[in-house]
Amino acid sequence: MNKRMTAGQVVDELRDGMTIGIGGWGGRRKPMALIREILRSPLKDLTVVSYGGPDVGMLCATGKLKKLIFGFVSLDLIPLEAHFRAARQAGAIEVMEVDEGMLQWGLRAAAMRLPFLPTRVGLATDVQRLNTNLRTVQSPYDDGETLLAMPAIELDAAICHVNRADERGNCQILGPDPFFDDLMCRAAERAYVSCERVVETEELIGGGCIHTIAMDRSIVDGVVEIPFGAHPTSNTPDYGIDLDHLKEYAAAAKGGWNEYAAKFVALEPAAYVEAAGGADRISAIAHPIF
Repeated sequence: MNKRMTAGQVVDELRDGMTIGIGGWGGRRKPMALIREILRSPLKDLTVVSYGGPDVGMLCATGKLKKLIFGFVSLDLIPLEAHFRAARQAGAIEVMEVDEGMLQWGLRAAAMRLPFLPTRVGLATDVQRLNTNLRTVQSPYDDGETLLAMPAIELDAAICHVNRADERGNCQILGPDPFFDDLMCRAAERAYVSCERVVETEELIGGGCIHTIAMDRSIVDGVVEIPFGAHPTSNTPDYGIDLDHLKEYAAAAKGGWNEYAAKFVALEPAAYVEAAGGADRISAIAHPIF
């Protein structure tokens, strides 16, 4: 099956009030072109599940975010995401803040079609105090241990960005941080992936690279080719984190969002790349080392 779509077609399949998982990790491999498409749409009242970066911040800045389920929100090279911070401090969004591993466990439970997965993480911490919906279970075996039952985080849709994909939905991540896009896609009713380039299947698996196939076609419903679609976050080895751009973006939280949005968010992908300095500049950004 040919699953190629446009960014607009993906967003047209989303609805107000949906729970949407966003792949990537902080300042790395976020599906930012799809996020900007959402920002230009009338969608609202979204619940987002994310290891957050500028995806979360932009949704906060535009008032589209109703609730956030997250392990952290950061721009990596800029520790605090200013737009998220402003929304959180103003009480503008509902939050479910959990440990990073708990978020993964909730996605994994949904991916496995289980109601919850047990964990020791979060016990006797403020995670329990602040999330009164969390419950505990007792091991049925001889140890009888009390464990926290992390509920499944079921998604209506997931959006992710990868390096390469074929038209059938097989997706390749070439960087060192593929966390946890496969779980996002498996936990979702519908999963959409943007990529730098759509290639033939043989190119994805050539040279013994089968281990880099992060998501296979069985869990992906749509593929969108958007070069530099993760910018200003990184998509190693294609380009690194654009720190200069993120500084301009973060500064916009002090009253300059409308100007930033007019300069970047309002643009279609090709025009956005030019506004961000062009393909050669973005491609030359050094890869982050953590």
